Amino acid sequence: MNLVFFAHPSFLGQQSMPRFARMLAEGMANRGHTVEILSPRARFFNLHSHPTLSKWLGYIDQYIVFPSEVKAKLKKYPDDTLFVFTDQALGPWVPIVADRPHIIHCHDFMALRSALGEIPENPTSWTGRQYQNLIRKGFSKGRYFISVSQKTREDLHRLVLSPPIASDVVYNGLHKPFHSIDPVKARAGFGEKTKLDLTDGYLLHVGANTWYKNRAGVLEIYDAWRTTYQKYLPLLMIGEPTRELLSRQEQSPFKKDIHWLSGIEDETLRLAYAGASAFLFPSLGEGFGWPIAEAMASGCPVITTNEAPMTEVAGTAGFLIPKMPHDKSKIKEWAAQVASVTQGLISLSPSERSAIVNAGIDNAKRFDTNRSLDRIEEIYKRILVK
Repeated sequence: MNLVFFAHPSFLGQQSMPRFARMLAEGMANRGHTVEILSPRARFFNLHSHPTLSKWLGYIDQYIVFPSEVKAKLKKYPDDTLFVFTDQALGPWVPIVADRPHIIHCHDFMALRSALGEIPENPTSWTGRQYQNLIRKGFSKGRYFISVSQKTREDLHRLVLSPPIASDVVYNGLHKPFHSIDPVKARAGFGEKTKLDLTDGYLLHVGANTWYKNRAGVLEIYDAWRTTYQKYLPLLMIGEPTRELLSRQEQSPFKKDIHWLSGIEDETLRLAYAGASAFLFPSLGEGFGWPIAEAMASGCPVITTNEAPMTEVAGTAGFLIPKMPHDKSKIKEWAAQVASVTQGLISLSPSERSAIVNAGIDNAKRFDTNRSLDRIEEIYKRILVK
């Protein structure tokens, strides 16, 4: 096959979407297909250093310059070329190739749902609503889709303006190898790298500062657990904190036991997962939820939200909790409920914990990258023969 992948520009500083695009391109190249990645270059974006102004200048690169460049070179691609959009957020480019074989990978629709007023936790500005409407109109020109979860597929079918011809679900594969390590050895190794005493274990969270990761909720859970059960385990938060999160930490009576870690290398992350007593992931929403699978593959029990797609990824191996309420007056009650679940997990006997760990490892085997790529390749081929 001749495959042309549309990807987000590198100047946006994203991580997960470029990583997904590379995974697709490298996987298909390794399967013998001809691969090209198209992405806007920073021209206008670099004309000014102010974040807001450079963002708007970047839109010129993405939605004026880049489409013109693509249109100018379309004729060079043979008729059997498949144009692949690695994210539905690239929707404004879809009309360029809507009359040629194409497919759109869908991750999550939280930004669009927020713009439509469906998610009160994330109010959207007027300009944000217009931008999401532009994206929606664009991907609605598409006819073939792959979603990373059943939840994403359901949202797609509800939000797309024209019914798809074909819509499949392919779960993400783990980008990196995660495997269980003896917790004692993992804690020793992780403790050596972080200069922390982790001998007795720790609670762990891994995530970026996007609103739906609910990192403030993790701090609420930790305070409730420490206060109610008078237990001591440090909380390790992997990912750069915001000012708001640091301010929230200062309000905690256990602030000295909350540690922020950033710039973590892959091997250190594996140790972090493998040595954790529990992984806290009270997400408000996801497209998929990679950390759930990563933690389970590493032998770490997971506490996560009892809503799709978190439930799709966790399967029957996770400890499920209610979604944190939007009503601030109810958050303390929610945190106390989750603290009880956390204490129950930590109090498991060795044999009970072993059973949970093994169930998680078995569950994570569903998310194999090669298996996902095989399925995606089948779908790509199916579109080209239509």
